[in-house]
Amino acid sequence: MVKEKTHINMVVIGHVDSGKSTTTGHLVYKCGGIDQRKLEKFETAAAQMGKSSFKFAWVLDKLKAERERGITIDISLLKFNTQKYTMTIIDAPGHRDFIKNMITGTSQADVALLVVSAAKGEYEAGVSRSGQTREHALLAYTLGVKQIIVCVNKMDLTEPPYSQKRFDEVVRGVNGFLKKIGYEAATVPFVPISGWTGENMITATQRMPWFQGWKSRRREGNASGRTLLEVLDSIQPPVRTTSKPLRLPLQDVYKIGGVGTVPVGKIECGVLKPGMTLMFSPAKITAEVKSIEMHHQGLETALPGHNVGFNIKNVAAKNLRRGDVAGNAQQDPPSDVISFEAQVIILNHPGQVKAGYSPVLDCHTAHVTCRFAELKEKIDRRTGNKLEDHPQALMSGDAATVTLVPIKPMCVESFFTYPPLGRFAARDLKQTVAVGVIKSVQKDQGSKPAQKK
Repeated sequence: MVKEKTHINMVVIGHVDSGKSTTTGHLVYKCGGIDQRKLEKFETAAAQMGKSSFKFAWVLDKLKAERERGITIDISLLKFNTQKYTMTIIDAPGHRDFIKNMITGTSQADVALLVVSAAKGEYEAGVSRSGQTREHALLAYTLGVKQIIVCVNKMDLTEPPYSQKRFDEVVRGVNGFLKKIGYEAATVPFVPISGWTGENMITATQRMPWFQGWKSRRREGNASGRTLLEVLDSIQPPVRTTSKPLRLPLQDVYKIGGVGTVPVGKIECGVLKPGMTLMFSPAKITAEVKSIEMHHQGLETALPGHNVGFNIKNVAAKNLRRGDVAGNAQQDPPSDVISFEAQVIILNHPGQVKAGYSPVLDCHTAHVTCRFAELKEKIDRRTGNKLEDHPQALMSGDAATVTLVPIKPMCVESFFTYPPLGRFAARDLKQTVAVGVIKSVQKDQGSKPAQKK
């Protein structure tokens, strides 16, 4: 039995036309995710529709469309192999209205691949105040994706093509805002590529002789190389906690004919096995796991980091929804919270944030409106020291400790016990207005779980 490669979940982020799908499609095509026959089929179809330059992106979207017809249970997940890892790609869309999905996708990722277009005008659009490049990178950081790789894409479309000057300009700009967000410049590798021609993705580029290779500094030892594939192999695998009680935020719940109810999500910590009795919160439903599947293969034990679908007994799909959290009913089961205390940073809010402000909070896969019930203290972003008690209002750039109250039942945890369930972004006015981590939660003890017979 070959030892299974380590699983890495990678989210692909960036502005809407930066070439994310094409780049990802190309990787998947080159590193085995799609057989040649299927690709040829897509190529002819794409050519017929006059979109031949989209053939790799088409691969992704085509697979998505097949999925949407309900054949399989998956978020847009694609697998490919590098020398060391099995990568699962979570393709995060780029449009503004997709920020919500982007958040649920990113909260599942170990590493972010930020695709920035070097083409004339496109880089500027993505990095402008209203562009998504900044916001995506910021969300990735807040949601705990500490490793980021930057792909400078569309090098074939710079003026002149494969221009070193343009690459350096893009690197400078992106480095600037990554630093502001909190990433350390020396740890972020920058790779010039063309997702369309495949330049410098798998094999070292001939067309960019000026490119000396990428470097990235790490505690565990420095890494360097030339191609995108080598960067992916240099990723530090995340430490997964199997010893903690199970926490599995649901991404979706499907009803599949002949099978029954199948919730899908990524195990954040703990272990999932068939026969376990799960407690779903805030739905307050308990149910037994019949079987577990990942990438269409049955599993006897699902571990942290695995994106799984599992079949449960006697629960109607309509009683569960995205954002519910599954845990082991016998071991610290999840429960909804009455309120929680969090440390937030206000990012871009045009006015003042006062007590009573109610944005939508995105935490793991849940999207729930929460009220800022009390502004407890204003703190210094960098040191965490207290600046003032009970501030009247908060402005962009302020950090504070606040009490938040969810308007409808919601299951979150403190960042210290279950990190992935303790980070959130607050959205309002179509943008991310604040990000934060949860310091403590007040659980709802009053209501007894309703047993489903």
